[in-house]
Amino acid sequence: MAKVYAIIPAAGTGSRMGSKTKKQYIELNDLPVIAHTLNIFEQSLAIDGIILVVGAEEIAWCRQHIVEKLKLRKILAIVAGGICRQQSVYNGLMSVAARDDDIIVVHDGVRPLLTGDILQAAILATCKYRAVVVAVPVKDTIKLVNQSQTVINTLPRGKLWAAQTPQLFNYRLLMAAYQSATDSDFTGTDDASLVERLGHDVHLVVGSYENIKITTPEDIVTAKAILSRKGTQMICG
Repeated sequence: MAKVYAIIPAAGTGSRMGSKTKKQYIELNDLPVIAHTLNIFEQSLAIDGIILVVGAEEIAWCRQHIVEKLKLRKILAIVAGGICRQQSVYNGLMSVAARDDDIIVVHDGVRPLLTGDILQAAILATCKYRAVVVAVPVKDTIKLVNQSQTVINTLPRGKLWAAQTPQLFNYRLLMAAYQSATDSDFTGTDDASLVERLGHDVHLVVGSYENIKITTPEDIVTAKAILSRKGTQMICG
């Protein structure tokens, strides 16, 4: 049986949050955002291990105040991030003792509202397609513009999806994609773009509009409202 490992990149600076506290450590219902995210994977029976990627100077703090305090048993390693998200994920990937047919789940550390059902559906799809992205149909009309912000084209909304995380891949495929990108000094917009660059198809699994990425102060307000409505509580240890 293939094992499933989660890589959680949380090494960003979060400049758009406008806070001295990095967005992954801002409190959401009395716990850091990243703690909520990690708990999703800690509680999933499908996840065999978790790699947390944070700033090098934050490793000791995360180990003491998050992993040990919350008794997260599936954390296999806390790894220092790189200069960009792609490098951070690669650092995490390099630390996983995975086999060729194992599954790697990459999920933003600041997406604390992923549901277990969506995660499970995405894992099952990965067993079949080897490359899966959780996504939602675009609601708004999308305009393609030039540097002067003049509209060039109106894109067909029915064919547009907004990619989220998790993004899931066969380990051998994802490693090949990252090694190729590194060798070519290529930077993609997400993990799937690296796999697409190899010519491999990527399958979409329907996500949720509530699976938001915490980026601005308004997102914290929204996340609190969603958790309150769901009555979600942390289950640790």
